[in-house]
Amino acid sequence: MKKSELKKQVSAAIQACLEKKAEELSILEMEKGSGAFTDYFVLCSGTNPRQIQAIADEVELRLKATGLRPTHVEGYNQAEWVLVDYVDFVVHVFSEKARKFYDLERLWKSAKRLEPSDLRAAAGKAKTTKIKSSAPKKRVRKSA
Repeated sequence: MKKSELKKQVSAAIQACLEKKAEELSILEMEKGSGAFTDYFVLCSGTNPRQIQAIADEVELRLKATGLRPTHVEGYNQAEWVLVDYVDFVVHVFSEKARKFYDLERLWKSAKRLEPSDLRAAAGKAKTTKIKSSAPKKRVRKSA
């Protein structure tokens, strides 16, 4: 897979997280030879189980629209740590407690930390599609 295509996919996952108000978003670019099994980790937190599931759902929905499906999803029902694996990148959605406990940023401290803008700039502007309503616009009658 082209690196620019991968960065577009990771960027789409990040936008999905942000759309569902994910907190403490981190992007880790894994070092080659570090023992990492993927190129990127996207980490974020949700404030409650319902939000954690909504974030994971939005990531899957947004990437499914591009033809990409996860190879594996773990932890969805418990919603403490949902892992959505796309092979070349993995999205981790944590509860605040689980995030502090597992502390993946510390565990993978050799990874390069990125900002969402780093991926967008490298991948080029990702196309965004707006859904237009086919319903006719209502006219409002002004009373005199």
